[in-house]
Amino acid sequence: MNRDTLHQIVQDIPDGIIHASDKELEELQKILQEALKLREGHKNLQKLIQGFSGKGMTG
Repeated sequence: MNRDTLHQIVQDIPDGIIHASDKELEELQKILQEALKLREGHKNLQKLIQGFSGKGMTG
């Protein structure tokens, strides 16, 4: 990441996060971790569906 990108990211951080307590940041981190797990699960589900659709149903 270049310096301009990092600077833009820092500028986009809401004041609420900057002034949040440690406990609030820990809770936010948990939410973000679960969101990332959900996102990864969604990607995996899409791959499974595409694989299944490509094979068709045989029976």
